[in-house]
Amino acid sequence: MSAPTGDGLQVAMRYEQQVAREAKVMTRSEVIQKALEKRITWLQAADILGLTPRHLARVRMQYEEFGVPGLRDRRSGRRMPQRIPEETVEEVCRLRKELYPDFSMQHFFERVTERHGVKASYTWMRTILQARGLAEKAPGRGQYRRKRERRAMRGMLLHLDGSRHEWIAGQPMQDLNVVLDDADGRILFARFVPEEGTRSTLEALRFVLLRYGRFCELYTDRGSHFCRTSKASEGPDEVQQGQVARVLKALGIRHILARSPEARGRSERAFGTIQGRLPQELRVEGIQTYSQANEYLERVFVPDFNGRFTVEPAEPESAFVPLAGFDLDLLLSVQHDRTVRNDSTVTFEGTTLQLPPGKDRIHYVRCPVVVHVFVDGSLGISYQGKLLARYSRDGELIRQHLEKQGKAGRRAVSVGDNERTSIAANG
Repeated sequence: MSAPTGDGLQVAMRYEQQVAREAKVMTRSEVIQKALEKRITWLQAADILGLTPRHLARVRMQYEEFGVPGLRDRRSGRRMPQRIPEETVEEVCRLRKELYPDFSMQHFFERVTERHGVKASYTWMRTILQARGLAEKAPGRGQYRRKRERRAMRGMLLHLDGSRHEWIAGQPMQDLNVVLDDADGRILFARFVPEEGTRSTLEALRFVLLRYGRFCELYTDRGSHFCRTSKASEGPDEVQQGQVARVLKALGIRHILARSPEARGRSERAFGTIQGRLPQELRVEGIQTYSQANEYLERVFVPDFNGRFTVEPAEPESAFVPLAGFDLDLLLSVQHDRTVRNDSTVTFEGTTLQLPPGKDRIHYVRCPVVVHVFVDGSLGISYQGKLLARYSRDGELIRQHLEKQGKAGRRAVSVGDNERTSIAANG
């Protein structure tokens, strides 16, 4: 499934950029507060935030002087004053192709800066030419490999993986999706699904984010729902625009893609244990359906697994940061770009969705909107980050959403230039 495109994509991107900025501020505030209270060290705080210790010291000074507003990036939305003009980029590429294709990188840099008056750094020029395929990258020198130590705190790195297996004798094989914490090996989420994909991944992320909070990094394989690879036998594309990549980027969660099954050794070993125990337990308990198996997972197997196989993390503190003020249902959905027709309807996969009259404006005709497929299978339509209506899969309007909007424990966030207003729902 592709991400939204066109005008609707621009609107969705602006909203998700706001979410990303707020998530970043909340995370920095939470982690710095823990460091100030000496619950974690400043080096650990820098590791969680992905900052150098020196830059974290500057962020700390801003926080101590201005509080939470001091953590906001005032540069967002502004063009960088020292950005290299596009004309210079094209001129450098032209010179490389037409005049100096056989020059070494250092030789080329000296020639264009001295004789053609191009003002740019060597690193910038090399990066641009490599990205355009006009300069070769140096071959890797190899590296010393050693066993990777567990992360020090819970919530620093989570593994998300699926295993297809004959879990119930006589039933079709299904995928078992598992989210595992790297620090202690604890299973945070486990569920059987007919096939691992985008919706099952978003369901797992939603569960973890609601129950535990935002985490730092996610480690997965290179499945098509995680990343896109344009050319066979090459690595994933530099820029990922899939549904899962969009959500992780909006929340500021770093995505690590494994290069081999061996690289996912921790989750692979966990699945070896699960496959050696779970099918036998399901047989002994007389479980014949996957819905019953999901109940058994949550009620019996996962607590027992965690009690037997988890270890104590190196640090007792947690890197999880609670998320407040975000409509996770809206963010954690499969999104499709659409335009409202003259009769205030939107079509999606052969289903016509009728927009009801709104309180904010008379109609949304010709407006770029986003159709959401939520993890429970229901549909929704949003405009500029605000959910307008929710529907069943067959297109029937869910009136409960209109009558009790905001009373289900969700909070809508509205971000201004330098402040955020959170409206708590009644309920």
